[in-house]
Amino acid sequence: MNEIGRPNNLDAFWMPYSANRAFKASPRMLARAEGMLYYTPDGREVIDGTSGLWCCNAGHGRREITEAIQRQAAVMDFAPTFQMGHPIAFEAAARLAEITPAGLDRVFFTNSGSESADTALKIALAYQRARGQAQRVRLIGRERGYHGVGFGGMSVGGIGGNRKQFGTLLPHVDHLPHTHAPEHNAFSRGQPAWGAHLADALEGLVALHGDTIAAVMVEPVAGSTGVLVPPVGYLKRLRELCDKHGILLIYDEVITGFGRLGTNFGAERLGVVPDIMTMAKGLTNAAVPMGAVAVHESIYHAVVDGAPAGIELFHGYTYSGHPLAAAAAIASIELHRSEDLPGRAAAMEAYFTDAAHSMKGLANVIDVRNIGLVAGIELQPRAGKPTERAVGVFQRCFDAGVLIRTTGDIIALSPPLIAERRHVDRIFETLGAAIRAEAA
Repeated sequence: MNEIGRPNNLDAFWMPYSANRAFKASPRMLARAEGMLYYTPDGREVIDGTSGLWCCNAGHGRREITEAIQRQAAVMDFAPTFQMGHPIAFEAAARLAEITPAGLDRVFFTNSGSESADTALKIALAYQRARGQAQRVRLIGRERGYHGVGFGGMSVGGIGGNRKQFGTLLPHVDHLPHTHAPEHNAFSRGQPAWGAHLADALEGLVALHGDTIAAVMVEPVAGSTGVLVPPVGYLKRLRELCDKHGILLIYDEVITGFGRLGTNFGAERLGVVPDIMTMAKGLTNAAVPMGAVAVHESIYHAVVDGAPAGIELFHGYTYSGHPLAAAAAIASIELHRSEDLPGRAAAMEAYFTDAAHSMKGLANVIDVRNIGLVAGIELQPRAGKPTERAVGVFQRCFDAGVLIRTTGDIIALSPPLIAERRHVDRIFETLGAAIRAEAA
């Protein structure tokens, strides 16, 4: 390390989802975090406007989580969950099942949102086979959906850039249209009024593929592709069509879970409960990698009770239910409940909404959309230079002490749920200044 805490050699680390050459030519380092703040190696404060990567809902450096991890590490660092068990994994699953929507009370642990997505898809296929519908092998995603980087999640996901580098992935996949319609819903606050009928595209896919569809996977609110909020009635219609045609509905709640929308999960805020729900990120407040899949008890019993003696689901990970991750999850869920993080998000939503929509009217701001404590501010791309304007705004904000996230030319904001008005003010004042500076 050199005198300001920057590693002298940046070569060895191949950074994920990063422009490695550009970063290593001009690195941006974060060395410490506490509460709403990151600190650079030279001690400069940076307000976290993105909860890390949508994941530190309770803020950074929470003592309760740190101490829970330390205690567990001193007792037992690892134990397998293949044909074995350890108490803390069962406790974590039970605590999680207490806050998931009614009926979704069987929990399969993974290590990330990507693993959760692939796990949910495999469970859906296993369920259809268990109930005598083995021909149901097709999986339906949605354009502009994001379900991680496993081969299953990438296939069902709807981001072309994630797939073009790797060629054909899963063979039996199709996609619903996305719900983003700025000609009808620009500058919506909360759920747009127009677009429920877009769910009817599922009828067309059923007509095309017959009874071969196993499951539909969607994000309640698409996060990584720019905060796409579902129209009023859209998810209800999707639920009705899935029930009509014997299709499972899977929610990817990796971003919308654990209070982001002002409720425990997006399913509650949006009033539609799926059959299977994936999660990660806020599950441990990102202190230890962990994901989970919550499954309706009827699906669990169909797969487990209907199987011959022995292993019922041929799937799992070495670190499923890892003791340190389980300890972090229990502590995080307790913070979630004791500090009423969903309630804090709900109480701050109106103020956050007004702040986000104060960006309307700035040069090159072509849309603002939001729900809960998440917002997307879409910028007009520079001609022939997509993403350049947003990247410029990102860099200006970072230099001014605010961390934002960009996806294409969209600014995504999702601050920790402990954010106060002064933090919201600072985030949007800095963002507004950066947008104006990039107007040229």
